[in-house]
Amino acid sequence: MPDAKSDASPDPSPAPLPDRAPDRAPDRSLARLTDRLSDRLAQLRAGRGMTLDQLAQASGVSRAALSRLEKAEVSPTADVLGRLCTAYGMTMSRLLAMVEDGFTPHVRKADQPVWTDGGFQRRVASPGNAALAAEVIECRLEPDTRIAYDAPPVPDLEHHLMMQSGRLTVTLDGVAHSLRPGDALRYRLSGGSVFETPTEKGAKYLLVLVTP
Repeated sequence: MPDAKSDASPDPSPAPLPDRAPDRAPDRSLARLTDRLSDRLAQLRAGRGMTLDQLAQASGVSRAALSRLEKAEVSPTADVLGRLCTAYGMTMSRLLAMVEDGFTPHVRKADQPVWTDGGFQRRVASPGNAALAAEVIECRLEPDTRIAYDAPPVPDLEHHLMMQSGRLTVTLDGVAHSLRPGDALRYRLSGGSVFETPTEKGAKYLLVLVTP
C-alpha cells in the first residue's frame, strides 16, 4: 500500500510489527503471525516458480528485502504487502486470511488485523476467504493525507465504499468524487486511484471488495 503524502514506493527497510486493535493479542501472537506470513510468502513465490529476482522486478520490492521477509527477519509494511499482493493478483486481506487458522464465521474485533502506514490505517473487519467472494475493510485517513495506487491487486476488482465520517476525495480515471458521511461510491477498478483528505479533516469509511 502506498505511503501517506506520496505515491506508492517500496520500503525495503526493517519495519515494526503491524499495529493491532486497542485490545490486541500478546506480542507472541503477532510473532507467530509474522512467521506464518513469511512462510506463506515463500510458498506463494515457489508455487509461481518465481526467483527472488523475478519477484523483485514484478513487485518493485528489492531482492534483499524480499529475502529478509521470507526469513521472518523483518515484518512487512502495508506498502510492501500491497505490492506483493499486486504481483500475486490477490487482495491484502485475502493474503492475511491464508495465514489464519481456517474459516471462522464470527470474527471478533480483537482478532481483526490492523495495519498502520503513515496517515493510513486499515482494519480487516471481514477477511477474504476462499469460501467467500467479498471482504470488508474499515479505513481511516488522517487529515492532509494522500495515498495513490498504480493499479488494483486484481484487475476489475469490484469496490463499494461507504463514507462514515469526515471528508474524502477519490479520483478514478481522472474523475474526482467528493464524498461526505453517508455517501457511497461503487466502481470496478482496472487502473490507478487516488484518495485524499483535506488539511482540516480526516476520513473514516468502509470498503467492500468483491473478487471477480
